[in-house]
Order: sequence, then structure tokens, then C-alpha cells
Amino acid sequence: MDYIIQGGQLLLSISILVVLHEGGHFFAAKLFKTKVESFYLFFNPWFSVWKKKIGETEYGIGWLPLGGYVKIAGMIDESMDKEQMKKPAEPWEFRSKPTWQRLIIMLGGIIVNVIVGFLIYSFVLMAYGDKYLAPSELKDGIWCTNEAVTNEIGLQTGDKIITINGIAPATFTAMQEEIFYAQTLTVERDGKELKLDIPENLIETLIDNRTGPMFMPRIPFVIGGIREGYVAENAGFEEQDKIVGINNVEIKYYDQFKSVATQFSTQQVEVNIMRDGKAMNISLTIPDSNIVGIAPFGYSISDLDKAGLYNLETQEYSFGEAFPAGYNKAEEKIVNYYKQFKMMLNPSTGAYKGMGGFVSISRMFGTEWNWQNFWEKTGWISLVLAFMNLLPIPALDGGHVMFLLYEMITRRKPNEKAMEYAQMAGMILLLAFMVYANTDFLRL
Repeated sequence: MDYIIQGGQLLLSISILVVLHEGGHFFAAKLFKTKVESFYLFFNPWFSVWKKKIGETEYGIGWLPLGGYVKIAGMIDESMDKEQMKKPAEPWEFRSKPTWQRLIIMLGGIIVNVIVGFLIYSFVLMAYGDKYLAPSELKDGIWCTNEAVTNEIGLQTGDKIITINGIAPATFTAMQEEIFYAQTLTVERDGKELKLDIPENLIETLIDNRTGPMFMPRIPFVIGGIREGYVAENAGFEEQDKIVGINNVEIKYYDQFKSVATQFSTQQVEVNIMRDGKAMNISLTIPDSNIVGIAPFGYSISDLDKAGLYNLETQEYSFGEAFPAGYNKAEEKIVNYYKQFKMMLNPSTGAYKGMGGFVSISRMFGTEWNWQNFWEKTGWISLVLAFMNLLPIPALDGGHVMFLLYEMITRRKPNEKAMEYAQMAGMILLLAFMVYANTDFLRL
């Protein structure tokens, strides 16, 4: 069921964005009286799920949900319609239009994606506000959940992150994101400031270790599950019990449990718990492994807020305030994605190993249908589509833009045969890219 919810959200999001992107090309073409032969959501090799011709354009839905397209008359595109290009140019064809009009037609989809991303963020901020965990709330520092971070950077549980690349992070989410692009980290540990170096291949190390996020807010040890075959199974623990100590040695956070348990290895102890507001003790013997078989409750940031463990700050936005804030958020997302893309192109970072396809993107939506999360992820995907389509790769909008800019500068049209070959090479490159990206479920 989880996969259906995740996949359904991704399919709806992509469908909305594809229609809007292709609509950008469509309306720009119509503006300059250029014939649009087809407008399709999804691709339709061999057959269509639905189609209907209205005027000069055939509208339809394909069966292959990998995007969509508009077929503009007189244009070398993925349809590779060479027969049409052999005929004399008609005034309503793409190739007959002035270069500046053709450039606007090709940029139409990208422009729409940028505007859609900006508008989505603006309206989400207006409707829900911006809720975030401020770094100042982490009074006892962070919880390092990934040993690779401790080994590679030297970051430890309890550290308070002061600056990343010399800049104080505004939110906990920003803290988690910005560390990927940084070279240095300043933390407070035991009242002293320390400067830590971040290795260039940090992302590669994290991917190879596959051990989850780098760090999280520290959480209390509330039992979320009891594992079979361990000493805790028959000791009398219940889910939602809160562990507050062992032999009256205080345990405030989950991350402290193992170090305290190690002090009493192989000994019979009293585990101090709170159950329904009442203090209780449960007796058990700590095994050699120091693993007793109880798992913590998986708190989300919103769970921590609801439980009163951390106070999330909420910034509300009026109609007039939401649009500048939406623009800033969209700009931030594009800049961060550009940084990620640069890292993926640099083999020494190993970031290419984390390239994700439909599986990774669908997981971003979560297993519950939350409209705020849905629109935020849709806004992000819209901006990513704009960025990717602007890349100067034949078969993408950016490839056509590249040829058009060449024509505007040299005042000569590129050779059509060269454009055909470039289009084919671009399609092969994109196909290889998609195949690799969508093997993410094997690499994860």
C-alpha cells in the first residue's frame, strides 16, 4: 500500500508538471501562429490510451509515463520526422519563424516550470506558513546517527553546530543540506569551539555505508518496538515505555543508552522507566553485546514538536509577503540543486552514486498523502525539470536553445543533417542516463 501511495503521488505530480511544461511550448507556438500537430501526456509508441483531434492538433494520453511532448511542425525533434523536413518550408512551420520567436517557443516549457515552482512555494507558504526547527533549540547538541560522519569528519553526538563554511545555518534542515557542499564545520564541544574539515568524498562515503541520515535532533528513549530473541523480549517492557535510567544512572536521550548499558555489561540491573506517568523498574541482565533488543520510537520533526520536546518556529505569510518569500525559496532550491549537479559531475566526490530515479523521487512523497508535502515536492520537481531541460544536450530544450543561439550569433542555420545526428546522440545519452538513474533501487 505504501508503494501505491508513493507512486500515485509521483504520477500525479509528474502529470501536472508535464502538461504545464508542454503547455508552455504549445501556447508560445500558438502565439507566433506555429502549427502544433500533437500534444501528449506520456509517450505513445505504437498506440495511445486516448486521443482526440481538435482543430489542427491531436491531443492524447500515451501509455509510457516517462514524460510527454508536443510535436511542432517543421522542427527536428525526438519524432525524427525527416520526410516533413524534405518538403519546402511552410509559413506556419517552426523553421519558417524568426530566430527570436523559435527561441521563445523552445524556452516556453522551462519558463512555465520556473513560474510554477515559484507559485507553488508562494501559495504553500501562504496556506501553511514555514515551520522549522531552529538550531538554538538543540540545546544539548545533535545526535550523530551515522558512524561514517564521526569517522570522516570527527563530528560527535552532543556537538553544537555553530557555522558551516563560516555561516550560521538558519534552520536544522539547512544544517543537514549545507554540510554536503561545505569544506569546514565549526562546532562547540564541552564549551570549546572546534573546526572540522569535511572531505570532498563525504557523499560517496555515506552512500557506501548506507546508514541513513548524518545526524538528527536528540530524542528521548521511548520504546517503539521489542525484538524477538533478545533479553528484553520477556522482561516486561511495553511499547511507549520511556527509559530514563539504568540503576538510577540518568538517561535523558536514546543515544546515551548504550554507553550507560556498557557500564553494567553482564550484570543484572534495574532499568528505570516511566509508563503512563508512573515510575517503574524492570530487571534484566545486560548481555556481553550490550544489546538488549529494544528499538526507539521513530520521531519525526513534527512528532518532536507535538510531544513538546522541541519547539518549532512558524513563520506566517500574508498574500503580499508570500510571493517574495516564495521567490527566495525557489531560488534557494535551484541553487542547491545546481550545487548537487556540480558534485555529480565531479567523479572525486562520488556523488554520482547517489543519483536517483523514480524510486528515489517517489520516496520523497512519503507513505501518507499529505497535501503540503505533495505540493512542496511538486514545486521542487518543477524547478528541477526547468534546470535539467536547460542543459545544452540535444533532445532537451536546452539543446535546441544551443543551436538557436548559434544561429543568432553566426546568422547561419546549423546543418540539418548535423542536427539530426546530434538529436540521435542526445537521445541515446538521455536513455543511458535514465537507465542508470533508475537502477537506484538496486544501489540503495
